[in-house]
Amino acid sequence: MNKGELVDRIFESKEFESKAAAERALKAILESIEAGLKKDQKVQIVGFGTFAVKHYPARDGVKPGTREPMRIPARTAVGFKAGQDLKSKLS
Repeated sequence: MNKGELVDRIFESKEFESKAAAERALKAILESIEAGLKKDQKVQIVGFGTFAVKHYPARDGVKPGTREPMRIPARTAVGFKAGQDLKSKLS
């Protein structure tokens, strides 16, 4: 499902009078999650799951084609762990 399909699904819930209103609501939610990750490094939505910033340190690796040693730089990523309610609904 992409963003447009998600907006359509939100609009079909009959909670919003227009697709534009549904899109604004989705945008506000996504911006709030982003702000929470920047501030607290973690956003927990009870019954749904937890978004968390993960920091991966630099490490040594090997180039697959040449087998030459290389340094893999540190990186930051966002992870999601599904909550128990969501897991039970999906199984």
